[in-house]
Amino acid sequence: MDRAVLAVSGRDAQRFLQDLVTNEIETMGQEAVYAALLSPQGKYLFDFFVLRDGLGFWIDVKADWAAALVQRLMMYRLRADVKIEESGVQVAQILGERPDGARVVADPRHVGLGWRLYGDSSVELDEAVRVSLAVPETGIELIADESYILEAGFERLNGVSFKKGCYVGQEVTARMKHKTELRKGLVRVRVSGPVSVGTAVLAGGVEVGTLYSNAGGYGLAQLRLERAVGVLRAGEADVELDPI
Repeated sequence: MDRAVLAVSGRDAQRFLQDLVTNEIETMGQEAVYAALLSPQGKYLFDFFVLRDGLGFWIDVKADWAAALVQRLMMYRLRADVKIEESGVQVAQILGERPDGARVVADPRHVGLGWRLYGDSSVELDEAVRVSLAVPETGIELIADESYILEAGFERLNGVSFKKGCYVGQEVTARMKHKTELRKGLVRVRVSGPVSVGTAVLAGGVEVGTLYSNAGGYGLAQLRLERAVGVLRAGEADVELDPI
């Protein structure tokens, strides 16, 4: 898989992560937690999985984004006793029955995503499975400094806690949850044919959103929900709302 696993260690590692990321770290057990790191303005920067590793933690992040994530985390380290380094661990995504392995955890986003196996092998998830379950991908549906995690479905994907204390971007996220109705959102759609990522979705000739990943007859579209009515088109393909 195109993943990197960062090792976070040190006396202050748990408090450090707890104060930064969108999900609960202090009370997590031995399973994986899905979470994000946001900007102070509440916009998405990174998404990843967090696992305990002895007295420290692993952060399972898209490989191309690992160096930038380390740089961002170091901005917040200040004088905390925290060390961040590459672990060399590889990640495999396995569907079906729980595989054998030294460290296997259920993918916390959706039961249909199976298991994440940490070791010395790398196996990719079928793109059509991810799209059919309306799971956004780093750098495609999840766009740094642009996406908001609630619009991307993080509540449904168990990627945010509304009970923990403050974290970076928490105020904006909480306000979106409790004080506003989401007008935009990432939704699953049926697509009649292949469409390039980033193609505009039109309703009656008016742009109402963008189609991103599409595979196996499904697609993920970021839409202005109140405007996405009637006949929808993306390029030469018909688009039909199909909420999960």
